[in-house]
Amino acid sequence: MTGAPVSTLTTGDFDYVRTLVRQHAAIVLEPSKTYLVESRLAPVARAIGAASIGELVTRLRGGRDTQLQRRVVDAMTTNETSWYRDLAPFEALRSTVLPRLIAARRDSRALNIWSAACSSGQEPYSVAMLLREHFPQLASWNVRIIATDISAEMLGRAAAGTYSQLEVNRGLPSAYLVKYFTRAGADWQIRDDIRAMVEFRALNLAQPWGFMPPIDVLLLRNVLIYFDVATKREILARARGVLRPDGYLFLGTAETTLSIDDAFTRVPLGATAGYQLSAHAEPSDPRSPQW
Repeated sequence: MTGAPVSTLTTGDFDYVRTLVRQHAAIVLEPSKTYLVESRLAPVARAIGAASIGELVTRLRGGRDTQLQRRVVDAMTTNETSWYRDLAPFEALRSTVLPRLIAARRDSRALNIWSAACSSGQEPYSVAMLLREHFPQLASWNVRIIATDISAEMLGRAAAGTYSQLEVNRGLPSAYLVKYFTRAGADWQIRDDIRAMVEFRALNLAQPWGFMPPIDVLLLRNVLIYFDVATKREILARARGVLRPDGYLFLGTAETTLSIDDAFTRVPLGATAGYQLSAHAEPSDPRSPQW
């Protein structure tokens, strides 16, 4: 099949897709997002040989093709990311958060950092390079960088660690490109020792999380904006269940715990802010069966 599928997304088709996405990923698609659904589903329709997006939805309505359902949900998740995105949180990690945690963990010599909704991997790899560059003493520690995402496609790309020239141009310092990447044809491959620092796992934030070790730093950035208030509240409650009492939660610049979960206290960190558990916070159990 050649050419783009005809955009024939009726109101009924749009409602079906938004219901499907909400059921599987808890992402809320407003009625004004028809254009977004069409643009995201057109490549999926093309890939399966559908003549139109309407034909794609017809196949979805059959209910038997679970793989197609996953592809559609994956397509509707936002995978916007870049290296050292927004920069200030990474500076806060370097200058304040990690030195505090390293001092507090000097006996256990263990740190757990979780990059939730990691997309194609730039965030967790940014953390890995930051640790390697500024905290060489951690080489002898038990440091886990856990990276999760709902999209199997994104996790596959992240684990591969291969990026285009355009992708490495988005926020990656040129010195780091030279130091931590090698050429792979027209692309760039992150070094194996950096790639080995990150554990990638499939996880739907809107569903029970399964086993998670106690977390020292939780990067939950630019995720909550896609959920309704009830889902935000559930996710933050689960975060309480995994975050250590002196751990740090980072949200996106447009996100807050205010009026959603009062168990968190905003902590200024230079040009940005993080969140820590309030003294009165009660833990919440995020777990169901383990991964």
